[in-house]
Amino acid sequence: MSSATAATYAWLYREFTDDADDTWLYASFIRDLSPEDALQRIDIAPGPLGESGFGVSAIGADGGTVLIECGWAGIVYDKANLLSVGTVAASVFATTTDDGFTYCVDGQVVTTFDLYSYLYRRGSDPDRLESGVKALGMDVDGELPEFPDDAVSRALALAERATGVHLSPARYAGPALLGPTEHLDPYR
Repeated sequence: MSSATAATYAWLYREFTDDADDTWLYASFIRDLSPEDALQRIDIAPGPLGESGFGVSAIGADGGTVLIECGWAGIVYDKANLLSVGTVAASVFATTTDDGFTYCVDGQVVTTFDLYSYLYRRGSDPDRLESGVKALGMDVDGELPEFPDDAVSRALALAERATGVHLSPARYAGPALLGPTEHLDPYR
């Protein structure tokens, strides 16, 4: 298992957090899957983003692919089960109104929880990542006196630990495969 920490992904958290401390981030880490295959699994054809600018960026990373959504539909988070078929996927999202973590193996949700409510986790094996959650200092039993201010970075580190996929700032800044998501918009 990886030894990623919150500091490993502080840069990604900051990339999707504005000056008012509002975060809009949807990311999925998928082991041993190419960017092309990851997009295909969630019905996204590579190509330019549409008029809305909404889409997915598929980035080749160490150990697999990381998908990052441009927009707020939650497509890469909601389709973690499809991304995990034959492999594993961990998805993280954080917005001004909600957040979550989901870990899937071969199409099945193993564990899912809100970043600030691990106590209420659910899934087919909800405790599978508990040692990683504890190692990262996340609130396992609701007993911490206050929420950590880097819960999103900790969740991203947990995604790496669970999948073995590492996204570096250099890979993030490099070339990525883009695909539009207007046809998948759940708000239409």
